[in-house]
Formats: sequence, structure tokens, C-alpha cells
Amino acid sequence: MLTVLGFAMIATFLVLIMTKKMSPIAALVLIPALFCVAVGEGARLGDYVIDGVGNLAPTAAMLMFAIVYFGVMIDVGLFDPIVRGILRFCKADPVRIVVGTALLAAIVSLDGDGSTTFMITVSAMYPLYKRLGMSLVVMTGVAATANGVMNTLPWGGPTARAATALKLDAADIFVPMIPALGVGLLFVFALAYVLGRRERKRIGYLTLDEALVPETDTVLVAAGGSGGGSGSRSAGGHAEAGAGAGAGETDGDGFQGLDPNRATLRPRLYWFNAGLTVALLTAMILELLPIPVLFLLGAALALTVNYPDMAEQEARIAAHADNVLNVSGMVFAAAVFTGVLTGTGMVEHMADWLVGAIPEGMGPHMGLVTGVLSLPLTYFMSNDGFYFGVLPVLAEAGAAHGVSSLEIARASIVGQALHMSSPLVPAVYVLVGMAKVEFGDHTRFTVKWAALTSLVVLAAAVLFGIV
Repeated sequence: MLTVLGFAMIATFLVLIMTKKMSPIAALVLIPALFCVAVGEGARLGDYVIDGVGNLAPTAAMLMFAIVYFGVMIDVGLFDPIVRGILRFCKADPVRIVVGTALLAAIVSLDGDGSTTFMITVSAMYPLYKRLGMSLVVMTGVAATANGVMNTLPWGGPTARAATALKLDAADIFVPMIPALGVGLLFVFALAYVLGRRERKRIGYLTLDEALVPETDTVLVAAGGSGGGSGSRSAGGHAEAGAGAGAGETDGDGFQGLDPNRATLRPRLYWFNAGLTVALLTAMILELLPIPVLFLLGAALALTVNYPDMAEQEARIAAHADNVLNVSGMVFAAAVFTGVLTGTGMVEHMADWLVGAIPEGMGPHMGLVTGVLSLPLTYFMSNDGFYFGVLPVLAEAGAAHGVSSLEIARASIVGQALHMSSPLVPAVYVLVGMAKVEFGDHTRFTVKWAALTSLVVLAAAVLFGIV
């Protein structure tokens, strides 16, 4: 019964947000509350929610202050040279911009933190997509998928969890998987190229001078394109074929990353801000302090040095309040979903059912089975739930048929490309929030490509004899 209700709860949630019948925050709260009552655990709903909130509170705090920090860095112009350099390199070509998004996300993902990766990637690329009128879900989809492949780094989380759960060395899991993961990353770049060509066909090919023209109410005309390169575009939609504001619009958040005259710029403090950011990321990688504490200190220092006037500090905080509220609210709402899913035992019953449904004849192929199961299980469950709850069971089943725990562990990380777009991953709310993309639009666009990327990694692992 709990198995059926668990799958029904997840399906209901996904259908409602993808069809835009409910907002993600409302669905994350009301759907699990309703199902908690349906399983007869309504009296314990409060306990489940408090447990979920307690587990995610540090993440919410980190995201709140990280958004303020990177928001201030955008305001002061830290990323302006990057944006202009990428634009000049890409020559306003949508193909190069989408491929550049994948490359930037992959490089920044080396720090092992998805939230930081998305903040830096969106900060740098968002103005380019807005300026050219490109689809913002292409940006979020490519960034999330690239980060998902890189999330398998030993310090990224999943590999370390697999090693801990099965008492293995993380290097023994990760190093042999490098060729398969490399194929997966190449596939992401190929996907970015294809999506970029679709965007070029849709919006045309702007010249560099047109893309860099100061913002006015005039409309930029695509040069030499066949995909509707003229005319204004709506800023409200985030659908696959037309997300983002038009190139000639000024919509409040504007194209500040390319505006050289905005009042918030602090060019004399550029190297201080660059040094502060490098120091912050270095301290995070070295784990000198908890990440929430680092971003709390960094945000306070950045505000104080760049905007010593109290009114200016309040204005900067207010400017980023929407993003902070949207992301932190989404994280706390997700705590209700995960709290009910875990507290009622739905996750455990769902996992047991899936493992029990494996045919006996598939025993010698448990590595392949684990890889396939990692896609839905890491999407519908937290990494902790999968690696500490399900993976040991799969490893035992594999051992009974002579499949080593190392092979099971390697196969278990192939689903991370899809996992990074799961509604249970707080970082994805940073991505869609900063990019101003509806979560349902991101899910509908990204899931198919992310799942295909995971399957490519799995196929390469089987082909190379790793799994």
C-alpha cells in the first residue's frame, strides 16, 4: 500500500507542476500533506515536517547568503569581463553560447558544489541569453546536465556516499569510471551543439555590434537568420522555444551584466572582489568552515566594503530578496515532501519493491540493473536515501551472483546527470530561480536529455567493461 501511495504521490506532484496546475511550492507542501493523511499518519505530519526542515535548514541558510553574495558580485561588475569575453569569443552565435554554457558549468563543477556552479554559470551566461532572446531552459538544462556528470567527482558527494555505504575506496570507484564519464561529458557538449543550432535557426545570427548595443526600446534584428530574428519577444515565457526577454526590451532586471554604466558598479574594488571570491571558493573546497558560515561571512564583508552606506546595503539586499525568498521557500517546501516520503516509510517500501521486482535471471547482470535503477531512484530519492538505503541491498543481491561490490558502486553513479534536476535537489531551485525559469518548464525540457546522458554513460561503462 505504501509503495503504491509513494509512487502516486510523486506522480501527482510531477503532473501538477509540469502542467502548471499548481506552483512548485504549493505542490511540495500540499500533496505530501494530503498523502500523509491518506496513509493514516496525519497526526505525525508535524514531526515529519520538522525533521525534514531540520535536515535542510543548513542548505537553505547557505543558499540564502550565497545568493546575496553572488548577487552583489554581479552588481559590482565582477562577472562583466567574463560575460564580455565569452560574448566576443562566441561572436553572438547561439551555438557557441550554448556550448560555452556546458563548458563553463563543467569547469566550475570542479569545486564539487552544485549551488555554486549554478550561481556562477547563470551569473555569467544569463545576460547573453537575455540579450539574444535565447531560450533560458536551454541554459538551465545544459548547465544541470553538465553539472550532473561532474557531480560524480569523489568530493562531489555520490561517489563518497557509495564508497562509505559499501566500505570501498572512492578512488577505486571513480578512476575506472573516468572513460565512461568522459563519454558522457562529450555527449553533453554534442547535445549543447545540437540545441545551439536549434536556437540559431529560431532566432537567427546576431552580429557582435548588435548584441553589444546599449539597451533602448529599439529592436535588434537578427542578421542572416531564418528563425524569427526580428520583432520583440515576450519576457514572460520560459517555454523551450521562446523563453526569456527579447533583445530590445528593458525589463527591470535588464541586461545589467552588459550595462557599463549602472550605478552599482565598483570598478576600483574589482580585484578585492575577485580575491574575496577566490578565497571564499578555496575555503569552501578546503572545508575550512561550514559552507553556510563562509557565505554568511562573505556576504556581510562584500556588502560592507562595496556599499559602506547603510541605505545602499539595504537596497542591494532588497534587490535580491525575490531570489532569496523563492529559493529558500522552495527548499523548506521540499523539506515537507522529503519529510513525509521518508517518515511514512514510502521511500523504503518503494525501494524494496523495485529491488524485489528484479527477475532472478538478471542476477549475473546486477551491475547493469543497478545502473538502470540509479536513474529513477536517484531522481525520486535523495542521494543519502539511495546510497545508504538501497545500494547495500543491490550489492548483496549482486554478491549472491558473483558481481563485485565495486562494479555495483560504479554503476550506481551513472544516474547523477538526471539526479541534478530532481525536485529533491535544493541546488536546482537556485538554477531555475536565478534564471527566472519555471520549474515545470525546466523539468519538462531537461529530464529527457539528462536521462539520455545517464544512459550514454551506462552504455559506455558496459562497452568498456567497467560495469
